[in-house]
Amino acid sequence: MTRRYFIPELQSTGGTITLPDAESQHAIRVMRIKVGDAIELFNGKGLQSDAVVTQVDRNHCICESQAPQLIDREPAKKVRMGIALPKPDRAKELIERLTELGIHHVTPIMAERTQRGPTESSLDKLRKVIIEGCKQSGRNHLLEIGRTTKSHDYFQQESSQTKLIAHVSENGISPLSFLNGPESETISVAIGPEGGWTETEYELAVKNGFASVNLGKRIYRIETASVSLASIFVT
Repeated sequence: MTRRYFIPELQSTGGTITLPDAESQHAIRVMRIKVGDAIELFNGKGLQSDAVVTQVDRNHCICESQAPQLIDREPAKKVRMGIALPKPDRAKELIERLTELGIHHVTPIMAERTQRGPTESSLDKLRKVIIEGCKQSGRNHLLEIGRTTKSHDYFQQESSQTKLIAHVSENGISPLSFLNGPESETISVAIGPEGGWTETEYELAVKNGFASVNLGKRIYRIETASVSLASIFVT
């Protein structure tokens, strides 16, 4: 497997690049990188470049890169998710999976039944998880994590072409019925907290154009519901 490293600013013509401190330390201490090794660089915005390691010392890894190319491995549909994130260890696993699947954007939601929302520190840790997920999966675009938003604000502000809310309801529609829209369509999916959405939240979402989707007769954990719906819409 090709070793991949995140370089936020790739030079348009290629050339000599020193890996950022965190990436250098990972390359040197974990991957045991050596002069002459072939590596791959990406900037998280779609650009990717082949490179060869030219110098390694205790703290720095320097390479010679080719001119970067735009290599798009994103799904046809842009999928945005508003999620009442679970506890940090579970949120880490969730964000890693959503990164691999190609989800475009995640908005952390403070729902009425959310007991404790994510801190800025925990969100920063999730952004590091996103980078690792892109390295592993070959994705060249970083999943975006927005600011934490109260559920009532989220339902009134989200403006995607198709808006869905996961809700246990007899009126819920199968998510598969929303697959036949235009390829450029943007889909937003709202996933509630443990205990589910309150009726007030659900009614507000429907009032603002969210359609109810039902994943079946069983009640899923946040991670299961999020990954199940993400898998459907990124295919």
